[in-house]
Amino acid sequence: MKLTATVVATALTLSCAGALAAEPTEKDAIAMAERGAAMVKAKGKEEVMKRITSKDPEFVQGSLYIDMRDVKTGIVLAHPYNPSIVGKDLTDVPDANGKKYRREIIELAAAKGKGWVDYQYKNPTTGKIEPKTTYILLVDGVVLEAGLYKKQ
Repeated sequence: MKLTATVVATALTLSCAGALAAEPTEKDAIAMAERGAAMVKAKGKEEVMKRITSKDPEFVQGSLYIDMRDVKTGIVLAHPYNPSIVGKDLTDVPDANGKKYRREIIELAAAKGKGWVDYQYKNPTTGKIEPKTTYILLVDGVVLEAGLYKKQ
């Protein structure tokens, strides 16, 4: 009986660990952006910026994370993996394929308040430039961006 309980507990632990290691989904990206938006409304932009920068697990989970930019200026306000771009306007800097995706993000946010943008970006878990799709959500003048790296 004790052995069976141990086997069941081990199996449950492994299946839960596997679930946690699963690739993030579009639903995960939307949920993360919505958590960020709720926190911006409840506690302000500065608090969310601080949490993004400190890689708070609520907003940074491996290759899925949110960053924040000002919708009017395009200036990056917070990024968990690339602090060197914070404070910079990279609106017209293209990705590896020449796409000005940041401009597209700002324009989509201003026009519709939310949506998806596809581009190429460096994956922090692999270190490689990979195809990425990002859910963007406008809240209180800032754009929250939560992206997924696509399987090639």
